[in-house]
Amino acid sequence: MRIRHFGYASLAALAATMSTPATSEDFRITLPASAPDATYDGRVLLILTPKGETEPRFQVAADYDAAQVLGINIDGLKRGESVTIDSKVLGFPSESLSGVPKGEYFVQAVLHKYDTYNLSNGKVVKLPAARGAGQNWRLEPGNLVSKPVKISYDPAKAGSIPVTLDTVLPPIEEPKDSEFIRHFKFKSPSLTKFWGRDTYITGHVLVPKDFDKRTEARYPLAIFHGHFPSDFGGFSTTPPDPNLECVPNARFGEPCYNRIEQQEAYDFYKKWVSDDFPRMLIVEIDHSNPYYDDSYAVNSANIGPYGDAITYEFLPALEKQFRGIGEGWSRFVYGGSTGGWEAAAVQIFYPKEYNGAFIACPDPIDFRQYMTTNLYEEENGYWKYGPFGRVPKPGKRNYLGHVPYTVEQEGRLELVLGDKTRSGAQYDVWEAVFSPMGADGYPQRIWDKRTGVIDTKVAAHWRENYDLRHILERDWKKLAPDLQGKLHIYTGDMDNYYLNNAVYLMEDFLKKADPPYQGEVKYGDRAEHCWNGDPTLPNAISRLRYNSMYVPKILERIEKTAPNGADLKSWRY
Repeated sequence: MRIRHFGYASLAALAATMSTPATSEDFRITLPASAPDATYDGRVLLILTPKGETEPRFQVAADYDAAQVLGINIDGLKRGESVTIDSKVLGFPSESLSGVPKGEYFVQAVLHKYDTYNLSNGKVVKLPAARGAGQNWRLEPGNLVSKPVKISYDPAKAGSIPVTLDTVLPPIEEPKDSEFIRHFKFKSPSLTKFWGRDTYITGHVLVPKDFDKRTEARYPLAIFHGHFPSDFGGFSTTPPDPNLECVPNARFGEPCYNRIEQQEAYDFYKKWVSDDFPRMLIVEIDHSNPYYDDSYAVNSANIGPYGDAITYEFLPALEKQFRGIGEGWSRFVYGGSTGGWEAAAVQIFYPKEYNGAFIACPDPIDFRQYMTTNLYEEENGYWKYGPFGRVPKPGKRNYLGHVPYTVEQEGRLELVLGDKTRSGAQYDVWEAVFSPMGADGYPQRIWDKRTGVIDTKVAAHWRENYDLRHILERDWKKLAPDLQGKLHIYTGDMDNYYLNNAVYLMEDFLKKADPPYQGEVKYGDRAEHCWNGDPTLPNAISRLRYNSMYVPKILERIEKTAPNGADLKSWRY
């Protein structure tokens, strides 16, 4: 095989950028006189794509072949006013409009609106409020979008292409209660104080069979942590629709994955109501916030005291409402990816309040493997440097190791979507959760978003407060009596985001922990994100069975550890 060598940016592309005329074609994006609000703060995004099957806003992704997106801030943009996106504005995948080839494209603009928050510490920040879509700027109610139109674009041509933000995204209807799924909206005193406005946590609660009849029963509680849930997922009282139009899944090579998902949801319902399945409560929590689709369930300088709010405010109120037992031995946590990190973190930070954490494919639990970077020994998050050259760090892989984008590209996309850690994307939320608050009221950067240079002071703060392996090793003698037998970790050894690397380092400590940790760490051979610990199933199925996988483990843990006099009967019917 002949290998052709190129730099990270080709000389041809660089030359094209340098030779772009100052009067190259730009886009003028207008807020119409009919806009609901008189003025807007926020981020205006412009998206171009040659593909017209779906709206351009739904084609924005970190992948190399994704739609082109560019973004700029607006402050106090008035009805009837316009903002211009030109070749000076940062973009992704191309760094600017100058790199967009001449051609025909579908174009769409989005205004992701920001609110002003007067924080309890006196800082004033502008952030996108959580308005029901889980911080998805493509769908967030109140955002303005333009209708997609087909245009001809030429970077060497002078002129301006007009785009009007003519559509306001509608409110999202809240889910309704049913026989098995109930909803619990709770106003948090501590979060309301932190944010300077009413702040809620919502629970989507799966209740057991005959919940309304068995009023004497008190139930154990499982918290299924993870990304923003619009409702309780993976549960359906009806079989798959026989007329369902198949939606293929390229990752798993399944031509009708939506049918598989519906069948799994129905199968779980049948298990849930079967005679031998334990009766308990399972809750998925909506703790979306101005930085992300969830809070990571810990206390944070930038997002607020969500760890305390969930553990000491929300859960006791929920257990009172739904007849939970309400004691630490009867509470369990599990989840995958973000939910895996949350399950580990809340078990470690609140060791007596939970009786077991089942941790699948967790986000980095040791920052010496922060995806592909050692935050404590390396100087750069984007590049590996040698004496005479550098290579970009990969951002994602498949089970064969093929890479669709780099960490620099993902960081640049986030910066396009929002500066000051406001993209609502993955690296930014880690920054929002783990970093100290800066003098301007926004999170301090772990690394420079354009160059990748790491801030060692911020990294030291992360280490002492959120590096879960470091915290366990540092405090094990104190934590061990309350954590033995509670930590169980599962990950594929070809996790798409290299998350298994941090698990290896965690396992290195757990193997030598004294006293022993008494849990388990398991790896799925060639399994991708997010393997749940079942070696008998393909990842496409196992990722849909978190509830049925971990509930039996919870029951076993209860039988081993419930204190004398504990209620082990009222909920076993």
